[in-house]
Amino acid sequence: MDNFQQNIVKEIAENLDCGNNCYYNLKTKEMVTIPNFSDTSDEQELKEFFRDDLNKIKNHKADFIKFEVLESFESFKIMERFSEQMTDEKFKLKLRDILEKKKPFQNFKNIIDQSDFRQKWFDFKQNELEKIVESQLECGKASAQQHL
Repeated sequence: MDNFQQNIVKEIAENLDCGNNCYYNLKTKEMVTIPNFSDTSDEQELKEFFRDDLNKIKNHKADFIKFEVLESFESFKIMERFSEQMTDEKFKLKLRDILEKKKPFQNFKNIIDQSDFRQKWFDFKQNELEKIVESQLECGKASAQQHL
């Protein structure tokens, strides 16, 4: 993968982590980022604010690959994979315990934020998101090639 594509993958992954859906135009290499409307009560106001971008996507739908914010079960799987790869057995058990109880997202975040593994978590999550984006990008390119 070339530098340009690596940068695109990284940027899309970062935006997904912030709760934004991303649309990438294979022809123009343009990226459009729009908040995930399902996470907000001001949906109509946001749609109005992003009207031009939404119209651009709608009018050139076949050219864009859509990258959506992860579903909660997908984010949960990333947290599980992180806990599984931990070498600190005590912390690994803490994470496993948290993931089996109520409010796993909130409690996972709290324990990570208070640990020495905070940066390791951010790096791991970013890497996992980038793998997902790379896979979707390759699928989108293959699909676009089939339509030529």
